[in-house]
Amino acid sequence: MTVSREVELEGHIIDSGMMQSCFGIIMDMGGSFSVEEFDIGRHKDEESYARLLVEADDTDQLQSIIHELHQHGVNPSDPKDATLVPAPDDQVVPHGFYSTTNHPTYIRYEGEWIEVEDMEMDCAVVVEDGEGADGPRAYTKVLNAIEAGDMVVTDETGIKVQPPERPRDSGGAFGFMQGGVSSERPSESTIRKIANAIRETKKEGGKVLAVCGPALIHSGAREDLARLVREGYVDMLSAGNGFAVHDIERDIYGTSLGMDTESLDHPRHGHKHHIYTISEVIREGGIAEAVESGTIESGVMYECVDNDRPFVLAGSIRDDGPLPDTITDAVEAQNAIREQAHEADMVLMLSTLLHSVAVGNCLPSTTRVVCVDINPATVTQLLDRGSAQAVGMVTDIGTFVPILAEQLLEE
Repeated sequence: MTVSREVELEGHIIDSGMMQSCFGIIMDMGGSFSVEEFDIGRHKDEESYARLLVEADDTDQLQSIIHELHQHGVNPSDPKDATLVPAPDDQVVPHGFYSTTNHPTYIRYEGEWIEVEDMEMDCAVVVEDGEGADGPRAYTKVLNAIEAGDMVVTDETGIKVQPPERPRDSGGAFGFMQGGVSSERPSESTIRKIANAIRETKKEGGKVLAVCGPALIHSGAREDLARLVREGYVDMLSAGNGFAVHDIERDIYGTSLGMDTESLDHPRHGHKHHIYTISEVIREGGIAEAVESGTIESGVMYECVDNDRPFVLAGSIRDDGPLPDTITDAVEAQNAIREQAHEADMVLMLSTLLHSVAVGNCLPSTTRVVCVDINPATVTQLLDRGSAQAVGMVTDIGTFVPILAEQLLEE
């Protein structure tokens, strides 16, 4: 005896490959399906609709298939209210809690769909009744932020996921950000399009977050990134202790990791410059204090302080020092990164895998992402984390940033 459930797909389900992907999931997991209704959008801007009857051998198999389909935006055709269970204790979620994707998500509560706020992957969803004009709210919470009594969404009833789609007409400033990674693209042409996307983001009142690794400093791109910060094309910075140290080292000693980035010489005792730099900043009490005193006179961190661009420096077990501004508590650093990520409308991931992964984990799939690294595996890994509007470039960061600055600043 088989069990079954009706589900529905809607949107640009053909152009995006969503329908084909769902058919494959059902068959790969041992189920079967029949198409009960199928309305095809006949123009570029028209959406399609399909209703399927999914069948399986038993309830557990059917539930597994529905769960997998749900992650791809397939929803039951007979939605019920979400199941809410109170958290039994601080940092403890109910059994069977719903773990989020990074796609736009809605919760059905008292017969109405509520959009979940602050979407990111691998979180719980908490619903508040919300007496008064504001009405009920649904929002994500990481597990360590759950409080006893929080009403947590469990199972997958009353949950609607809407992965961003790729309609046939994907023009405009951001249309090119759907092609994944290619080392064959003309670099300057792609960078020109990225510059246009940044301009459009700023024109819309959006914020650009730069996630930077120390290779950017070592490669000689420091001054160009500093200009982008100064001129307002970069609104926020996320990096590690090493990035800030070598940026400031370049200002004080003219070196990065002991090497002169212009002559490529290694000055005597240059290997000590980074630790001397940390000592000087600690002596001043922090980066802002060192800028105010004149100890730091140029560079990316200088421009962040001078132009009031917020930055987050997340620490690592490898860090020397670290600088007083570096957040050494991992959970505190995650929360600071999360706050930045939720404000970002476009993210530039510049030659840093670990920090980019940390930021990427906090981003909804609707955020525009540009990833640049000399290692193709890094670019692929970051783009595979789920942004619908993303582009990757396999190139030297020391080439990319100066050309980007030229496109944005020297029109």
